[in-house]
Amino acid sequence: MMKNPRVAIVGATGAVGVEILSCLESRNFPLASLKLLASHRSAGKQVAFRGEMLTVEELTPESFHDVDLALFSAGGDISREFAPIAAAAGTVVVDNSSAFRQEADVPLVVPEINGEAAFNHPRNIIANPNCTTIVTLMALYPLHVRYGLKTIIASSYQAVSGSGQHGIAELENQVRAIVNGCPVEISTYPRQIAFNVLPQIDKFADNGYTKEELKMLNEGRKILSLPELKVSCTCVRVPVYRSHSISCVAQFEKPVDVAGAQACYEGRPGVRLVDDPAANVWPTPLDSTNGDDCLVGRIRLDSAIDNALSLWVVGDQVRKGAALNAVQIAELLVKGN
Repeated sequence: MMKNPRVAIVGATGAVGVEILSCLESRNFPLASLKLLASHRSAGKQVAFRGEMLTVEELTPESFHDVDLALFSAGGDISREFAPIAAAAGTVVVDNSSAFRQEADVPLVVPEINGEAAFNHPRNIIANPNCTTIVTLMALYPLHVRYGLKTIIASSYQAVSGSGQHGIAELENQVRAIVNGCPVEISTYPRQIAFNVLPQIDKFADNGYTKEELKMLNEGRKILSLPELKVSCTCVRVPVYRSHSISCVAQFEKPVDVAGAQACYEGRPGVRLVDDPAANVWPTPLDSTNGDDCLVGRIRLDSAIDNALSLWVVGDQVRKGAALNAVQIAELLVKGN
């Protein structure tokens, strides 16, 4: 258990790093000190936290000698280089990249699902899952507890902020260009994203799936301890600023019913039922943006697959899909249970 740890944020000036800082402040996270680390380009910037101004420092191998807990959100290359250095210095790392997620001795944790796994981290590294995986499993785990999950068939509708500030800027610039009758410039995405949808996120693997799509399979199996879980996923980038949406068909071991499925969400932390189609009540990305909860709706019996439900889930991928989940893991370590 860590009581009032000395904390560092690696990648403190990026979108997720800024959100981590916000979560630490809004949730009154107990800490003895806070160090903000980033590249040399961001070093020297001033950032407000709890009424004080903190100075961003350049990330170096010596950054961790006085740090108990480091929250990494600077990308896989930085994590692969610096997370082992931090861990060797005795710092517990919560890493938001994909660098360590599939390594057997690194726990992959969603606190509402497998929080106990966070306490078994022999390498001093704990991995934060992919944002789409987190949002999807927040919706499916309560159903899994009751019915036993077998198969997931999903399509994701992923916001441009999942690509960072470059994705947001590209959408804004392209919309402005189209409205003003100017040529559209393409740089972040392979095709125009404004008024369009792109059925490719990350690189394609040899089997025709993208790396993003395979994360749902591999990470879902690890988090749920279901090595035989079957997953087919199509990940799509959509012209939405923030919050991912997932359309999901989930097949279960046991017979399912809609009322029973809806009841599974009662009292469950981090996920909320928003499901009254007769009144046009169902969740949208805007409903979850800047919120902590994942929102579930459109629950219905699947008309093609036995013992299956179709549903729709949305969640803020910067918050619960990244920053908040990392802070919740840190909270587990502080509380010790």
